[in-house]
Amino acid sequence: MVNALSNKPLHRAQNHGLLIAGLLALVLVMAISLSAGMGYMKIAWVDVLRVVVGSLTGNEGIGAGVDELTRVIVMEVRLPRILTAAAVGGGLALCGVVFQGILLNPLADPYTLGVSAGAAFGAALALLLNLTVAGIYSVPACAFIGATATLVLVVYLSSSAGGANANNLILSGIIVAAILSAGISFLKFVADEQVSVIIFWLMGSFASKTWIDVGLSSTFLLVGLMVFVFYARDLNLLCLGRRAAASLGVDARRVPWILLVTASLVAAACVSVSGIIGFVGLLVPHMMRALVGPDNRRLLPLSLFGGAILLLCADTVTRAVLPHEIPIGVLTALIGGPFFCYLFRKRQTGGRGF
Repeated sequence: MVNALSNKPLHRAQNHGLLIAGLLALVLVMAISLSAGMGYMKIAWVDVLRVVVGSLTGNEGIGAGVDELTRVIVMEVRLPRILTAAAVGGGLALCGVVFQGILLNPLADPYTLGVSAGAAFGAALALLLNLTVAGIYSVPACAFIGATATLVLVVYLSSSAGGANANNLILSGIIVAAILSAGISFLKFVADEQVSVIIFWLMGSFASKTWIDVGLSSTFLLVGLMVFVFYARDLNLLCLGRRAAASLGVDARRVPWILLVTASLVAAACVSVSGIIGFVGLLVPHMMRALVGPDNRRLLPLSLFGGAILLLCADTVTRAVLPHEIPIGVLTALIGGPFFCYLFRKRQTGGRGF
């Protein structure tokens, strides 16, 4: 009887998390359907569903009555961009949860270890040198290489005989990011006519994305999600401190490195596809944590859905609502910055915050 009573709060929390996850998944599907119909050419969401289902099943009868132009716009133009935005948003939010949990820092985000600066430097260098080794994917490839190389350098600088701690990682990330930022400024100085292209990439965009971009971002997202969910319990214990986690059976040296490296690689893949998009990985984990609490077993999947919805909606606004498309990174900063200030101030004044 006592055990049954003591388990009731846990069951209620689990049911609450499942309900919110189901609602967010439904909202994400609806957002994808509505977004695919919005733009210069309006398409009814019913026609969007008919085109998508017909293409997935190979049944041409489902899409009968929908002209070829509509099918091309949905399947080849809008849907790759929409799914890439959702995957990148979910990936950045997941990485934010992991970084905040491992580094025990509420201001940590996917770019804490200098991943964004490394990706930006690699992309800027590719644009300046006009590299075309991998065709249109030369810039994303160089961005991913730059982010990965930065991660390796940060890990090397922060490692010591006693193992790297959170302060060393953050400090190393700041140092490397500052050096790379100076390098980016120098590349923009010598770029001359190409400086506008570099600046536009740095501000982030999902324009002209293809199914290859969807596959790349989704693959890293799914692999990262599996790793994070597998270590979700260990991540909960690591939030108590490494000594406490080690006393409870967690490998306090190996597990943090696995999570940090995986999160950094997921963030690198996201940045290489979209450019630098801020505040998603910082804001979404706090919003979801206010809804379901700090348990990462619930927080991780909810943050994935929340990040996907947030970035998809932001991209839809800049693509189909505003009179002129602006870089997505600018819009997320304009929305996320004031909202984060509101949450922070609400917490400081004793209201319900993160």
